[in-house]
Amino acid sequence: MITVIKNIHVYAPEDLGIKDVVITSNKIEGIYDNVEIPNNFIAIEIIDGKGKLLYPGFIDNHVHILGGGGEGGFKTRTPEMQLSTLIEAGVTTVVGCIGTDGVCRNMRSLIAKAKGLEEEGITTYCYTGSYEIPVKTITDSIKGDMMMVDKVIGVGEIALSDHRSSQATYQDFVNTVASARVGGLLSGKAGIVNVHLGNGARKLEYLSKLIDETEIPPTQVLPTHINRSDKLFYEGEAYAKRGGFIDLTTSSDPNFLEPGEIRAGEGLAILWKNGVDIEHITFSSDANGSMPRFDEQGHLIGLGICSVASLYREVKASIKNHNVPIEEAIKVITSNVANILKLDNKGRITEGRDADFVIVDEESLDIDMVIAKGKIVVQKGEAVIKGTFE
Repeated sequence: MITVIKNIHVYAPEDLGIKDVVITSNKIEGIYDNVEIPNNFIAIEIIDGKGKLLYPGFIDNHVHILGGGGEGGFKTRTPEMQLSTLIEAGVTTVVGCIGTDGVCRNMRSLIAKAKGLEEEGITTYCYTGSYEIPVKTITDSIKGDMMMVDKVIGVGEIALSDHRSSQATYQDFVNTVASARVGGLLSGKAGIVNVHLGNGARKLEYLSKLIDETEIPPTQVLPTHINRSDKLFYEGEAYAKRGGFIDLTTSSDPNFLEPGEIRAGEGLAILWKNGVDIEHITFSSDANGSMPRFDEQGHLIGLGICSVASLYREVKASIKNHNVPIEEAIKVITSNVANILKLDNKGRITEGRDADFVIVDEESLDIDMVIAKGKIVVQKGEAVIKGTFE
């Protein structure tokens, strides 16, 4: 089957202008100024791209696909992620992780869930472990997981500067990153360590020492939740200017910001204007983790669930509300993530890569269509395929 998306404004993420994009099977065959289609060529599908923009499919690098939460007891455990929720948010590639609960949620279940979502139509990967150091792996070691389990591309989310962390020593943390790095080298994977940063006073202390005291490059670590407070955010800005990567969490209470919290869209604009290399910034949703909910006075009124829809919502906010150029803003959920995680077939609209796309209205920037692995999975903003038990 051949599909041609005609007369569409392509952001690859670079602005390529109006192009025709040809898909054969699940790959991008090419990007052209104009494709002439013979009248008698019947095995072809034409998608009219007039008035639309074409982005690479979104990559969410931090999602609790098994569900998360549980810090308020068993009744506060959040549910598993559904396929339609991901694709309606434009996510065609997802990286699953375990959070606080590394007992009732484990690596076998995480990998099984990832494989299930892959069978249903998207691309999936996992981090090995949870908040804890030592890391609970599915084989005998971090290196073993990296080398022997195809889905595992890194470690995480390891909690630092948080009362829920395992309070690992600096040396324990360095040893974990070193194992991930070597495992990545041996397996040809990224070996990224995804680090959950809490509100503790130590902030990025371990990561800064890693740069100062070891041979491990800062690009081996991706600290997330950088925007949970202004103090952490600006320390993260300085860290990024030293060559590190930083990840902004897009999920937040839509009605209330905790003191010092910065929404991801605004945070991206601040970092961009302050001269941070935008290719060192990513967004992730923390979807299906638990999220405190507050009233207008800031009183805790209950728990919500982090939303994968926030991923593009905050990118769109950075474009429409804070004047970040489209070709820069969408990098944080496409090419930047693909580069950092070494997902060579993802994140760009380039010949030979996977045919993962998000088509949006050029005026509203709202999602209209999503294509995953060459197949239309969302039309007019609604999923046209569902997960097995939806």
